[in-house]
Amino acid sequence: MKIAVVIPAHNEAQAIGPLVHAVRALSYDCIVIDDGSVDDTASMAQKAGGHLIKTGAKSGKGNALKMGFNYVLGHNYNALIAMDGDGQHSPSDLSAFVNCYKETGADIVNGNRMNDTKSMPMLRLATNHFMSWLISVFCHQSIPDTQCGFRLIATKVLRNIKLESNDFEIETEILIKSSKKGFKIASVPIQTIYGDEKSKIQPMRDTLRFIAYLWRELLKKND
Repeated sequence: MKIAVVIPAHNEAQAIGPLVHAVRALSYDCIVIDDGSVDDTASMAQKAGGHLIKTGAKSGKGNALKMGFNYVLGHNYNALIAMDGDGQHSPSDLSAFVNCYKETGADIVNGNRMNDTKSMPMLRLATNHFMSWLISVFCHQSIPDTQCGFRLIATKVLRNIKLESNDFEIETEILIKSSKKGFKIASVPIQTIYGDEKSKIQPMRDTLRFIAYLWRELLKKND
């Protein structure tokens, strides 16, 4: 089974090198999409052994992920694991995704931070609970942590859905469009890691984008 790790990154020079090194030490190919960074993210990723893709100017997490997905689709991988580049996701959890994928036959394995939320900021926790409940209703599947960017996606899923989002709402788009196509989504507990980094998610703005996206999906037929 051929699995790649895909990491979108914007100005993550401090975290990206150790992250890529740890992923490579576990024998995964690591694709880093540098989304318009103005620091040393790109050089640090390459030095650590990552395959680097550049978006040019900053284009949003969704666009960076789509570039990584296209690379994976063009290089005969069975699946990919997407993770964030800021150190909030631990490479030690990668095996849990792969094991769940093999054991359950799920097409997507989503990370679940909800078993350990004591270090999660209160506003983010409340927003995540609301979004996860609503998206689970849309998907007709229980997904405890829909906003987690740490997830395994079988490449057959990506070949059967058309992704359009260019920013954080892509996390929601993947789940909803996959569910519409009948793909199974499982969840696996992961570590909750928060350091001194500043979240790139803006709760008010991104919640409004999320609601606008759901409304558009309500008005559309299956893609």
